[in-house]
Amino acid sequence: MPTDPLEHLAQQLEHLEQQGLRRRAAEPPEAGALSFCSNDYLGLGCRPAPVAASGAGASRLIAGERVEHRRLERAFATWLGVEDALAFTSGYAANVGTLSGVAGAGDLIVSDALNHASLIDGARLSRARVVVAPHGDVDAVARALAERSEARAWVVVESYFSMDADGPDLVALRRTCDAHGAGLYVDEAHALGVLGPQGRGRCAEAGVVPDVLVGTLGKSFGSQGAFAAGRTVLRDWLWNRARSFVFSTGLAPVCAAAAVRSLHLVIEQPDLYVSVRARSARLRAGLVAAGAVVGSTLGGATSPQGASDEVPRLLGFGHIVPVVLGTPARALWWAERLRALAVQVLAIRPPTVPAGGARIRLTVTAQHSDEDVDRAIEAFASVLRTERGEAGS
Repeated sequence: MPTDPLEHLAQQLEHLEQQGLRRRAAEPPEAGALSFCSNDYLGLGCRPAPVAASGAGASRLIAGERVEHRRLERAFATWLGVEDALAFTSGYAANVGTLSGVAGAGDLIVSDALNHASLIDGARLSRARVVVAPHGDVDAVARALAERSEARAWVVVESYFSMDADGPDLVALRRTCDAHGAGLYVDEAHALGVLGPQGRGRCAEAGVVPDVLVGTLGKSFGSQGAFAAGRTVLRDWLWNRARSFVFSTGLAPVCAAAAVRSLHLVIEQPDLYVSVRARSARLRAGLVAAGAVVGSTLGGATSPQGASDEVPRLLGFGHIVPVVLGTPARALWWAERLRALAVQVLAIRPPTVPAGGARIRLTVTAQHSDEDVDRAIEAFASVLRTERGEAGS
């Protein structure tokens, strides 16, 4: 009989180490280094916090309701053109609570194969039957809906997938959902603030109104927390039945106040997201010129598993720039070499991405200048030259 109940964890950690999959805290950037791994896309997270209470003190259903909460919810609902919203303490809590709240046993969830872990876990907790559709495959979604026996169904996607920097055909998905009597659930976590008209996301860009829209406050809005937005009946239901909301202390008022302030800045200072878009395009063009090959994972056009060990493969569009390298060891090697050149990125490895799809992931923010982007491009080119030189020696 084992005497140490945690002994197996040490063994499993060693197994992860051997596979190049063990995670550790990243070293902080050295002085003068450029970080290209932050999700603070508009650079608003570096601003001092507004004056507000540091904590809510209780669940909002008990004694934690604060004026900052409703200001936040109404401000984002108005900006997005929906009836109302409900604030959660994190994006993970928002997706787990919302998806398991709107779907239940006897329902169907059709989930994109590359959906975030929070959506996967929310679907599992709902006890609905889950069909995993190939990434970006609208026809597969339609087949799953047409063949179902369940009365209610939900189609769940992200608008901008943070590891592949691509997004689904939202117009086609909305049409498919309407044709089959299904709800459309869209997580806009990585799009809001940067993509779409006035930074209002890819749903606004497509003219699509999802039944549930989830956004986060810890990325473009430089705070912490998240929200689920849509019709008033959705908010009322989640207030009563979203377990990650009901049984959690309310979002800290200071975080709510910071997010509202950031939203006002996004509205008043469009140069924030315009600069991110321009420098993202500059980075992509420079990486291609340096030797990356452009590909796409959407709809299976080019699979990460097929990424060449010889040529880094550049995916997607927008302010997230994934460079697929193949193996965890190669991704770690690239991250270390770039760090040595004062460009901080992280190696993204399974299970965050599929086996064979390990990559480095660069993110462009409003704090980057054209010169910063050019430094990153030159560092990329230098590492590629080094790799090819070592391979040929």
